[in-house]
Amino acid sequence: MNLNDFLLAALAVMILGISKSGVHSISVITVTMLAYVFGSKSSTGILLPMMIAADMVAVWHYRSDVQWGHLKRLLPWIVIGIVFGAWFGKDVEEVVFKKVMAGIILFSVVLLFWFEAKTAKKVPTHWAFASTIGLGAGFTTMVGNLAGGLSNVYFLSMRLMKNEFIGTAAWLYFIVNIIKLPFHIFWWKTVRTDSLLINLMLLPFMLLGFFIGLRIVRTMGEGKYRQMILWLTAVSTLFTLSRL
Repeated sequence: MNLNDFLLAALAVMILGISKSGVHSISVITVTMLAYVFGSKSSTGILLPMMIAADMVAVWHYRSDVQWGHLKRLLPWIVIGIVFGAWFGKDVEEVVFKKVMAGIILFSVVLLFWFEAKTAKKVPTHWAFASTIGLGAGFTTMVGNLAGGLSNVYFLSMRLMKNEFIGTAAWLYFIVNIIKLPFHIFWWKTVRTDSLLINLMLLPFMLLGFFIGLRIVRTMGEGKYRQMILWLTAVSTLFTLSRL
């Protein structure tokens, strides 16, 4: 990895840190930037340990805001989606991998705005809603660390307050990423000793991004935060699609 690649990767994980602090949806930029440096599939093994480290910081900071009931609804379906995604992504060609990632990103942002318009005053309660979101989030997080868009659809639809949104999402991402780790180590073999050394070099930039993000989130009211999530998801999606 040359200096330019290192600087791009450092910027990518700093954006990841900002995202994990509560500025959700911009992490798709991280996915794209790391895919550019390391390749689409290999980058998932670089990104996953960094995401787990960021999740640990977020879980500790927002430890009193988690809503466990929502996690119980989503997690069983997410696990099923992860298993399917692991099977799909093991031997898939790079070009197919990129096309699937692009389609998932586009679908997520369309669904996000559709549900925001349709459920402005109504909270979905049918089991099919949580199961569909969970299956999709599990699959997308396994093949490309891209569960954020679909999980945002769920949490925005549940009308969670700002800190509840961030705290519950933090625990969800942490649990899901821990579940994914054995697949990356033993099946895809994308998490290796050399990739973990890269993670150690990039860790300070993630922490810097997290504390920058905290300052941003603290300045926002509930309505402004909700609109930020919607539009950052849309902008990040367009950016990602332009790079795949």
